[in-house]
Amino acid sequence: MISEQNAIKGVTDPFDRMASLLEDAEVMEELLELEEDAEEQASGRKELVAAVDQMGALFSEMELKSLLGEKFDSNNCYLSINAGAGGTESCDWASILMRMYQRFCERQGWKFHMLDFQDGEEAGIKSMTALVEGPYAYGMLKAERGVHRLVRISPFDSASRRHTSFTAVDAVAEIDDSVEVDIVDSDLRIDTYRASGAGGQHVNTTDSAVRITHMPSGIVVQCQSERSQHSNRDKAHKMLAAKLYEWEMDKKRKEIEKFYDPKGAIAWGSQIRSYVLQPYTQVTDLRSELKVGNAQAVLDGDLIALMESYLKLKRKEQA
Repeated sequence: MISEQNAIKGVTDPFDRMASLLEDAEVMEELLELEEDAEEQASGRKELVAAVDQMGALFSEMELKSLLGEKFDSNNCYLSINAGAGGTESCDWASILMRMYQRFCERQGWKFHMLDFQDGEEAGIKSMTALVEGPYAYGMLKAERGVHRLVRISPFDSASRRHTSFTAVDAVAEIDDSVEVDIVDSDLRIDTYRASGAGGQHVNTTDSAVRITHMPSGIVVQCQSERSQHSNRDKAHKMLAAKLYEWEMDKKRKEIEKFYDPKGAIAWGSQIRSYVLQPYTQVTDLRSELKVGNAQAVLDGDLIALMESYLKLKRKEQA
């Protein structure tokens, strides 16, 4: 499969590039020892330092990939965001998180396909679901599962008071037909509705969007990205199969951590990460206890350090 080949290349390519850089650096060092011109030596030293820096970055990439050995880690990922406690503030926070993940995916060279999108009443979004396509998308984005807490001076508060908002993020691996998931048609309730948001006149004037509810589990999936109701139904059904598979694995193995309280509340006590913008700026992963002072860089998609800290913690717990 193409996805499997891409996953393998994701591991072998950094190694091959690092090996090539190392060989070039060794040759460059030998030439520098023979070089007598001071300016040429200085220029060569700069090139050598740059090559070493590149090797360091590639080594870090390989180290991260070594943490992604679980089943489906190399797969694409269904990423969902749902606004929680906090009203308009929470909806705005959900839209900020959506932008953060879009920027992160751009940095990774991954594709971000919006499947479902619900606008907030005043600002931001109530919810969204996207299919992220790229090598190890699920393996890395699974670190984001849970409730994300924001503390800031609210732009919607005329008194400029500090507000706390919560938004839930979920990540589910896309699975192919080789994974058998038993879905009984009589267990499903399928509703169609008019798509919202951008998409052209046709999308907004026909009941092309599809919502599928799996009655035994209560799992609900939606898709409105396509003009065709049939295409939306197919995509929603595939998403449902992926979520049901993970739901069953949760029940059987309990290997996947749970970040919600028994009532599933998206509020205090259930968060995995805290983003404080006032009175100071800091992002804290509450599982690994990693603190990042540059909160804006994180919100611009610089998530690797936070994801890696969680994956290393998980590996240590499983050892």
